[in-house]
Parts: sequence; structure tokens; C-alpha cells
Amino acid sequence: MSEILFNPFDAQFRAYPYPFYDRLRETDPVHVSPLGFTVLTRYDDVARTLRGAEFARDIEAHVTERDDDPRKARRDRLRQRREDGTAAKSILNLDPPDHTRLRRLVTLAFTPSAIERLRPRVQQLVDDVLDRAADRGSMELVEELAFPVPFQVISDLLDMPTDHTAEVRAWSQTLTASLEPTVDDAALDAADAAAAQMGGYLTEVIEHRRRHLGDDLLSALIQAEEAGDRLSPAELLSFVVLLYVAGHETTVNLIGNGALALLRHPDQRRQWAADPSLDTNAIDELMRFDGPVQQTVRVPTVDVSYAAADGGEVLVPKGTLVMTVLGAASHDPAVFERPGELWLDRPNANRHLGFAAGVHYCLGASLAKLEAGVALTSLIRRFPELDLAGLPGWRDRLTIRGVDHLPVSTR
Repeated sequence: MSEILFNPFDAQFRAYPYPFYDRLRETDPVHVSPLGFTVLTRYDDVARTLRGAEFARDIEAHVTERDDDPRKARRDRLRQRREDGTAAKSILNLDPPDHTRLRRLVTLAFTPSAIERLRPRVQQLVDDVLDRAADRGSMELVEELAFPVPFQVISDLLDMPTDHTAEVRAWSQTLTASLEPTVDDAALDAADAAAAQMGGYLTEVIEHRRRHLGDDLLSALIQAEEAGDRLSPAELLSFVVLLYVAGHETTVNLIGNGALALLRHPDQRRQWAADPSLDTNAIDELMRFDGPVQQTVRVPTVDVSYAAADGGEVLVPKGTLVMTVLGAASHDPAVFERPGELWLDRPNANRHLGFAAGVHYCLGASLAKLEAGVALTSLIRRFPELDLAGLPGWRDRLTIRGVDHLPVSTR
């Protein structure tokens, strides 16, 4: 039975995974999937794995490879490019001390005080969108608000030109598609092609910026130095790709998913609109309730064990992929009372794991929460009678979950 419960090929599972998570957590919380990985759905197991020093994020360096793996040749090609200095691993896929070194070089740009200085710009962008929506009486929320605001903010931070917005969005979606547990060779090839195209475009931008440094994050990264250490050209490019993609992709879905949840829970929306003291907690609860990042993977560097549902143990050998299901952990009734309900004043909403945990806690969490907070509070207070104007549409994804179409009436 449990093999059916985690089936990423199932359209119903992808469309709304939470009931499947609940049954899996109850019946087989440490599920050894026939797809080749172990699936964790309990909060404590997920938190332990994300925070534990015995778990690695550098999958390539620690996973046990099979000689008959059809993707081994692709990984070998990527290794060769890194050895040649023409490519570098993303900080997302590094462990300390390499992860620590790279993260330290950029952390100052993402401190809460640095992010708070962006609030007036975010508010201006949101107000411009809502002014146009007020004039028309309607809005396509994803296309007009959820995507353009975070994209413009990260473009401002990096002082990036916005003449390739459509291409960058397409490249980003192709790259994030490669994170799916059902990814096939065609999707991986498409991701490689998108990475090459985006890399070529960003390399031109970086080289121009080297000659014309300014007061922006890209210039700061070019000049960043810690104890005599600088980013290599390949590391810099990898970092900029990550910031550009992650800097808008997750927030787009946080705003879109959050807006839909509020539209479907009008009593909660009205409570929040009338009570500014909920502004911070409400974003945490929306992140917990239907967060954009549903899962991430780790590899144990030693044999580990987890408690099974029957009181026994499940041994997970080192080198085995472990999928931590963030969306399931944030709906665990052992931690969150009535987890299937949206409860904007939930007292422990900030315990959600939507931004992961440990050394890989999302670097851009403060920025995402600021952008979503400004967008959603402005929306519900500007338009108290906000309502759906059609059926929402969802991207057919499991790892990065989000609406891609959300028509609303603002009258």
C-alpha cells in the first residue's frame, strides 16, 4: 500500500500531495521507495536530517554510484568541466567548509537590516501593480504581481538588465524542472541547455560589470574577498545563476500560493486585513500551509536509522538518497495542531520547515518574506472584496509547487 502513497507519477499526488503525505506519515513514515530513495514525512525526522552533520548536500560526492546508472556519463562530463575550471558546483550542492566559505562572501547582502532597506522599493512596485488593477477591476495575479515584483527586486539587487525577462523566466522554469523526482533524460538535457544559454548571457553581463563596477550585489560579489579568498569565475557565475533563479522563483510561488489560500479562506483574510500585528506570523503560516518548496534531498555519510511506524527501525545505508519532504513535515500533527487548517495566528507557525534548516537554511528567506508580506498585505487591504475571477491553474510539479494562473476580481 505504501508504494502507492508516494507516487510522483500520479497526477492527483502532484496536484494536491498533502492527503498522501498524511497517510504516508501514518503508515510508513520512513518509506523506502522503489524509485531508489528513502522518503521522510515526520517533522522530527526531517529536521534531524536537515540539521545533522552526518548528512551531506553534495550528492555527487557522497552518493553510492552504480556503474550501470544511465546518468553516470552525464555526471562524469560535469565533473570534467569542474576540473577544467569551466564550471562550479552551486552553493546549494556544497557542504562545509566550501559551503561556509561561499555563503560568508554573500551573507551581508541578505541580513535582515539589509533586506529591510528594500521595503520602499518593493512597496512602490506593488502599489504600481495594484493601481493598474484598481483601474481595470481585475488582475492576473501571477503574471502581474507574483512574478514581476520579485523578478524586478532581484534584478535591482544585482543591477541586472531586464531586456531578457522572458528568456530568464523560461530558463529558470526549465532548470527547476530538473529538480523533480520524475525527471527524465530529456528534461536533464533541456536543463543543461538552459544553463548553458543562461550562463552565456550572464557571462556577458558579468564581464561588462567587471569594467563598470557599481553599488550593487553583482559588483560586490566580483570584489568580494574573505581572508584573501575570492570567487573564481566559475563560482561567481554559478552563484549569480542561483541568486537570479532562486531570487524570484520561490517567492513567485509563495505569493501565488498564499493569495489563493487567502481567497479560499475569506474569514482568515479579513482577520489579517484588520490586524497588522499578524503581518509576520501570517507569512509563516502561509509558508507552512502550502509552501513552494516541497522537498529536498540529503545523503548520509554514515549508516543511519529511523524509527519505523511499528516501533522497529529502518536502517538507511550511507550513500543512499534521503528525500526530506518539507511539505509533509510542516503538516505533522505532532507539531502543528489541526495542520490542515489555515490559522494565521497559529502560535508556532514559525516552526515550519519551508525554508529548510541547518547550514542550508534559505539565504533569501528574509527577502522572500518581505516581498510576500508587502504584496499580500497591500493586496488584501487595498481590495477587501478580492475574489477569484476564474479557475486557478497549477504547474505540474511536485518539488517546486505553485499556481501559474490566478485571475482575480478587485472590485
